[in-house]
Amino acid sequence: MAPRNWRPERWLLTAALVCLGAVLLRNLGVIPPVLPQVWDKAYNGVEFLAVAVCGLRAARSSGGERLAWGMFTVGLLGFAAGDVYYTAALMDVATPPYPSFADLGYLSIYPAAYIGLICLLRARAPRLGTALWLDGVVCALAGAAVGAALVFGVIAETHGSFATVATNLAYPLGDLTMLAFVIAVMVVTGGAAGRTWRLLAVAFALWAIADGTYLYRVAVGTYQEYTVLDTAWPAVYVLVAFAATSPTRALDTRRLRGGMLALPAAFTLIALGLLAVDHYLRLNAVALWLATGSIAAAVVRFVLTFRENLRTLGVSETEAATDELTGLGNRRALLAELHRRAATATAEDPLLLALFDLDGFKAYNDTFGHLAGDALLTRLGRELAAAVAGSGSAFRMGGDEFCLLASGADAAETLRRASDALVASGERFTIRSSYGAVHLTGDGRDPLDALRIADQRMYAAKRGGRRTNDETVHQVLLRVAAEHDGALRDHVDDVADLVEAVAVELGLSEDERVEVCRAAALHDIGKVAIPDAILHAPRALDANEWEYMRQHTIIGERIISVAPELTGVARIVRSSHERYDGGGYPDGLAGEAIPLGARIVAVCDAYDAMVTTRAYRGARPASEALRELVRCAGSQFDPAVVAAFEAALAPTAVAVI
Repeated sequence: MAPRNWRPERWLLTAALVCLGAVLLRNLGVIPPVLPQVWDKAYNGVEFLAVAVCGLRAARSSGGERLAWGMFTVGLLGFAAGDVYYTAALMDVATPPYPSFADLGYLSIYPAAYIGLICLLRARAPRLGTALWLDGVVCALAGAAVGAALVFGVIAETHGSFATVATNLAYPLGDLTMLAFVIAVMVVTGGAAGRTWRLLAVAFALWAIADGTYLYRVAVGTYQEYTVLDTAWPAVYVLVAFAATSPTRALDTRRLRGGMLALPAAFTLIALGLLAVDHYLRLNAVALWLATGSIAAAVVRFVLTFRENLRTLGVSETEAATDELTGLGNRRALLAELHRRAATATAEDPLLLALFDLDGFKAYNDTFGHLAGDALLTRLGRELAAAVAGSGSAFRMGGDEFCLLASGADAAETLRRASDALVASGERFTIRSSYGAVHLTGDGRDPLDALRIADQRMYAAKRGGRRTNDETVHQVLLRVAAEHDGALRDHVDDVADLVEAVAVELGLSEDERVEVCRAAALHDIGKVAIPDAILHAPRALDANEWEYMRQHTIIGERIISVAPELTGVARIVRSSHERYDGGGYPDGLAGEAIPLGARIVAVCDAYDAMVTTRAYRGARPASEALRELVRCAGSQFDPAVVAAFEAALAPTAVAVI
């Protein structure tokens, strides 16, 4: 019984290799020419066994693969049939007819192989670019030109009838075309070709070389039977059979080495060399035309590459000056246009430069997420560009900052339209903008200096202008705390001052400092819902009262988060009583899982509580409170925040200790 993994191709290949070995031994003279008919049958056996392997591959394939291997089967079978006919009918004839039916079989390999190669290439690499094909054409024509220069002149010396002349020319032309096609495919597919293509390339290149050598020797009268040359054709059959058993591998056209300079350039130089040689040693017309065609294809390839490079350069320059998100010009584009237009600005026709910063965008991002924020920036960018179209150009500087360059003749109206464009509102958000503007009048002012002044004016407007929603809500909540308990308001104000100093010491940005200071000022807002009997009890609280008291951070988060702009503040307030070791409340967070703002508030709140007189205990000295913070660093408090607190408190340490 055959093993489970038995496949007929393996046995057929094994038998073909045995027959090929016998042919090689006979042609090397290792075995004497006894029973030559046996060796001829081994020769034919290689051919028909390989044809069977290709036929099986065609039967098991589909689509373009089936057609490709079917054509290889037909071509190889036709050539083998020509061999059989010649051996059976013409070998013993003193003057065999030429051309004969054997030539018909031999010549059938060319169209069948071409169609098979094309079908296989289209099946495995369906979208090859023009540049790849031109590389292949350049190399193919140059390679064929070399072959024509070496052998075509001798082979093509024909006499006799039209059929005789046509047959004599068909062989070298077919071989040159086959060689050219193999070179083209290998150049096109490059290192990604895979085993199938490499085997086919070696096979058909060997076929073309063997045919050329045979035809040349016949033409000059030096051909002898039963030499190593006669082993080439059955070897080709075995190579094609091995290619047929190789696994299918689709070619990723994106990774093919189209545009590689080395091979097309080298073959172009070879073609030029042939034309140069022709001035000293006349070559046949076929070689000259092939070399000329190779150079012409190289010129077309050069033009195509130059055009593609120009297009790529244009795209790169556009992308380098374009904001990817909004499609507006970016900072690089702004600076280029600013310098260009500033050089032509005059007092009569000034240039308006305005910078815009969105108010409330950070809270929008925190509430709705970055994808929604990106979509909003894209929409506002389009609306800004539309609002100033015809009178100016819009740019995005980065983040939520936009810029405008426009004619200063009607600056007030332009700024009004731009400000109106940068507005968005909804049920839970309102976005507006602050801006700073500068006029350039050609007075020699550095454009970069004008940009800096506009930036300063924008931030001054942002700080001193109308209150934003988040600031308004923050002030309302502080007022609620003050009306409920004046002492509570004093406490949170003290904590906020300490938090500001620590935030500066830790190097937080301005936006981060504002957020954490607001959280410090509102961290006890939830206590407005705690009964006074518990909040101001002149004793230590019992377990139930403590459980009730611990709800104030959750209550505070609920109160604050009603304003979407204060979502980040609400998150810090919720975690302001967590412990660094995970023993705090309400979520038991530990270490870096606690928001940094909450860790800062925890240290400052504890310090202020210790140095403030309470109904159930007196105030502790500042030095003692500081030592307690240091002692609890790593357990209750973040050591880095405690260290920053010490550093921030250092200037007043002499006064308090």
